[in-house]
Amino acid sequence: MRPLKQAIYSSRTADKFVVRLPDGMRERIAEVARNHHRSMNSEIIARLEQSLIQEGALGEELTLRLDSPELSLNERELLQRFRQLSHRQQNALVSLIAHDVEVTSDAS
Repeated sequence: MRPLKQAIYSSRTADKFVVRLPDGMRERIAEVARNHHRSMNSEIIARLEQSLIQEGALGEELTLRLDSPELSLNERELLQRFRQLSHRQQNALVSLIAHDVEVTSDAS
């Protein structure tokens, strides 16, 4: 699978957008960002990108086709079964996998 293209920007040229956060959310984001060893801004961007990818909103270049030569037979079957899940089930599975990856990387 191809790695995602990382956007390169500087704080001087980046679009700026003010967001009003509910009480306590800023502290929660700060804690998660510290755990991932990144800034709050980077954490927010990473999570937004992940959400947009899950929603399929970043364009067709990220959409894998079942007949893609990049996929093994097992990957094709997994992708096909994943796509048969409801959107809620897909999000739950992705969250579970992401949590497992975080726990595994924290143990390293």
